[in-house]
Amino acid sequence: MKYGDFKKLTSIKTPAAFKAHLDSLGLAMPCDETIDPADLSPLMTPVDVDGMAIGNRITAQPMEGWDCTNDGGPTEATSRRWAKFGQSGAKLIFGGEAAAVRPDGRANPRQLIISDTTKGAIAALRETARRAHIGRMGNDAGWITGLQLTHSGRFCKPHDNTRFEPAILYRHPILDAKFGTSATLPLMSDDDIAHLIDDYIAAARLAYDIGFDFVDLKHCHGYIGHEFLSAKTRPGPYGGSLENRTRFLADIVAGIRSVCPALKLAVRVSALDLIAFKAGPQTDDQTGPATGIAVGYPSDKPYDYGFGTDRDDPTQFDMTELFELFDIFTKLGIKLVNVTLGSPYYNPHIVRPAAYPPSDGYASPEDPLFGVMRHLEIVRQIKAARPSFHVVGSGYSYLQEYLPHVAQAVLRAGWTDFVGLGRMMLSYPDIMLDAVAGQTMQRKKFCRTFSDCTTAPRNGLVSGCFPLDPYYKESDQFDALVAIKKAAS
Repeated sequence: MKYGDFKKLTSIKTPAAFKAHLDSLGLAMPCDETIDPADLSPLMTPVDVDGMAIGNRITAQPMEGWDCTNDGGPTEATSRRWAKFGQSGAKLIFGGEAAAVRPDGRANPRQLIISDTTKGAIAALRETARRAHIGRMGNDAGWITGLQLTHSGRFCKPHDNTRFEPAILYRHPILDAKFGTSATLPLMSDDDIAHLIDDYIAAARLAYDIGFDFVDLKHCHGYIGHEFLSAKTRPGPYGGSLENRTRFLADIVAGIRSVCPALKLAVRVSALDLIAFKAGPQTDDQTGPATGIAVGYPSDKPYDYGFGTDRDDPTQFDMTELFELFDIFTKLGIKLVNVTLGSPYYNPHIVRPAAYPPSDGYASPEDPLFGVMRHLEIVRQIKAARPSFHVVGSGYSYLQEYLPHVAQAVLRAGWTDFVGLGRMMLSYPDIMLDAVAGQTMQRKKFCRTFSDCTTAPRNGLVSGCFPLDPYYKESDQFDALVAIKKAAS
């Protein structure tokens, strides 16, 4: 497939035509042709999860901000993002913002940090979202908020946006080569891990003290929690068996429960992963970025460096350990799980189906609708195999006009419990409210997955919706982004 060799959704004018297009691709994606009014909509149905009464099935996904102060405190831009979470009408704010549990664990120098210094400002963020929610919905009944706790592991960039300062758990032959991890870089010791566990527990206590209902113990996208899940070659108590690879999570859970037992716990997890991808060679008739191809790996060697990755063919998934992980979640008393896939650092088309790649990415090797369907299908299989869990699904933004139609259908079919929105929250936060109110959808606000919200921060700019949000479109940083994209083209 060459760049853009798939039908753009803007050319599809009706839900019926969209369903016909899905059929032509062989995708059994649920899609309703009409949207139910709010009083009948599965999107607006309340549900109790682990003692948390959640007022509807719309979820604001956690964001990784690049617009905080140097000491990790929020700015006006951060506050605007949280106001959008509230304005969306989502009753479940799943993590809100990726908050580093200590300064050296940031993925960028302007990421949020939860600390004694910033806790008051983070409490104000939550209040900003709550007031925006009341302004849109009339009250905050059934409104549940979490804070995502994170350490970026091998993708730490706490001081310089151009330089990794990684903390790694094991030698990874593909990622070490891709990201220049020196063979002399020491692995995190068991003592280092113990200190990090203490940092998570202290951060959770702060989150509880300032009013959050739960914390999301991030295990996705290649960051430290996710790397633990794939640490099969690490010796000692934190590597090897799945029991050992989840000891980090188990120790954090035990510590949090000992200091603030009323705080609820959730996990956002990359359920499955694939080997890293890179841009392939340009073809004679190709314009735009080269299509992504999997990094080569010897076919005669087992691939023991991924969670949910087929060890005999790392371009394929294997769900065996995933279901075992959910059994461990059960033992830990974790009942709310947000499911995502892969990593934006090394296989972004898996995690974020998009029409356009970021400046440092590659063109999707598949029609992005296949990527959306992969997200939906994996969550469906999790719900079928482990029905006691409440699961948040991801990967919906690429659906654009037909997002509400698919969201309503998958909820009605029991494929998921919650519909999680990420990038769409930046451009059209109240898309679901407009849909169930029967209002004409605001086409100019749909996220078209231009990936500028990734390209900008990858190049040291702030994070935001540059194409559609006037706050960013009219800023000096917009001109800088245009220059960056022009240079990369």
